[in-house]
Amino acid sequence: MQIYKTQGIKNSRIDVADALRGIAVAGIILFHSVEHFNMYDSSLIQNTLACDRTVFKVMQWLFSGKMYGIFAMLFGLSFFIMNDNQQQRGNNFSGRFAWRMVLLFILGIVNTMFYDGDILMSYAIYGLFLIPISYLPSKYVWAIFGLLIIQPIELYSMFSGWHINMKAMGQAYSTMGVAHHNGTFIENCLTNLRWGQVGNTLWYLAKGRHTQTIALFILGMLLGRTRMFYNEGNNLRKWAVIFFASLGLVVLGSVFGITSIRKISAWISPIYNFFILMMIVSGVVLLWYKTSWCPKVLSSMRTFGKMSLTNYFLQSIIGCGLFCGYGFNLSAKLCITYALLVGIAMVVCQYIFCVLWFKKHDHGPLEALWKKLTWIKF
Repeated sequence: MQIYKTQGIKNSRIDVADALRGIAVAGIILFHSVEHFNMYDSSLIQNTLACDRTVFKVMQWLFSGKMYGIFAMLFGLSFFIMNDNQQQRGNNFSGRFAWRMVLLFILGIVNTMFYDGDILMSYAIYGLFLIPISYLPSKYVWAIFGLLIIQPIELYSMFSGWHINMKAMGQAYSTMGVAHHNGTFIENCLTNLRWGQVGNTLWYLAKGRHTQTIALFILGMLLGRTRMFYNEGNNLRKWAVIFFASLGLVVLGSVFGITSIRKISAWISPIYNFFILMMIVSGVVLLWYKTSWCPKVLSSMRTFGKMSLTNYFLQSIIGCGLFCGYGFNLSAKLCITYALLVGIAMVVCQYIFCVLWFKKHDHGPLEALWKKLTWIKF
């Protein structure tokens, strides 16, 4: 079997990918705010609004699982671009990318100290799978993607009767909840480091995130190989097919309420989320290249996306400072709707920071640090 080799075509900066990355991070911030950064407890909130339930349902349908999914897909795209560029220069990127994932893992440890729902540590581990897969011809990679995206763990659970023991996950989040509401900053950091990734790992298992995240990494790499994010050839026609197919499946899923069918919910929900994700991505790509107004409207998201790692870090520090007991304790003061307004304010403030930073710098602070350490000479 021959290994995959670069096609030797230059990979230029993809503006629409930056915009999608910005949308993803902004969506993550908004939904984390609605969830009070994993601290939502209705029994603590005295003043609620009649629209809270509706706001949560809309935010959950639009953002939960989809924004992280877009972020994961673009992670795979970024890997392809870096790997392909190095191949074109005659370099092997595998060892350097493994080191890059070590750095990401360390950043994830720091981020976990602030926010117990950190994804960077798991991304660093999942990212290592891209190294051996990147050597495979595309037909084999598509097969791996297909196997993972159908949620094999959930299928096995559905047919075998095996289920995840959720008690350990409940214990992890219960322990962290006490620290979040009543503990000091140091107590929060230590509790998050002890229980954060335990809770995340079990929650990912319960929600089908493990296999789907790796599948989306692989999909991003495949979309890079096929140059789907460039306006060339018949790519826009392909994106149109993806959009209408995804839209149709989402509508059918909503009409028949497939995610509420108890026997198949755990299996079908991640797949349903994937179709919503692809509907969003394909819709944005089509509008970006087909209209003159979309790039102008989403220019702020492009700026936001160019500093995605820094913005993800900032949302952990700022958000937990606002909602935790050691900070402003907004988790006990704000209902869902007002928490969403706080999230919008966070996005606006972080965007202003991005604009000011890029006036004097080419990369975000963490992006520059990560890049510099990636290419450090040993």
